[in-house]
Amino acid sequence: MNDKRTISAIRSRDEAAIHEVIRKYSKLLWSVSSSVLNNIGTAQDIEECVADTFIYLWEHAEKYNPERGKLKTWLSIIARTQAINRCREITKRNTVPLADTDFIDHLGIVDHILKEETRRTLIASINALGEPDREILLRRYYYDQKPKEIARALDMSAKQVDNRLYQTKRKLREALLS
Repeated sequence: MNDKRTISAIRSRDEAAIHEVIRKYSKLLWSVSSSVLNNIGTAQDIEECVADTFIYLWEHAEKYNPERGKLKTWLSIIARTQAINRCREITKRNTVPLADTDFIDHLGIVDHILKEETRRTLIASINALGEPDREILLRRYYYDQKPKEIARALDMSAKQVDNRLYQTKRKLREALLS
């Protein structure tokens, strides 16, 4: 069955068609989702992203345009988006109060012992960071992710991640010195 016929069948609520799509693309979408959720999400998170992708297809089959690309490409983009959204959820859910941050000691910008006022200034500066800088900082120094992993999860190049880390650490140093 080609993509046009498959989508047409799904629009007609043909359950056999959706089951065929699930059988055909589950492994691919698992791979796409797990590459984004690497070291952050669980197998259950990945499974939910894949399932959510198929639910999206079932509920919004009319949004697929076969003239713009293949069904597998469209599904991969949806799975990637689902995984990025899940990654953001997990990051928000797992964000510890910045007052309890042990990762600050790993930033290379503070001494072993921070005075309370300096710690408060640093925490306020981190809270004031915009996205994706705050997320990159937390992923790198709290979740201990490598720049390549962060880049893959946030759809950036590793060089962009390194540059943002450098600029963010520079901003934090300036905030501590002022």
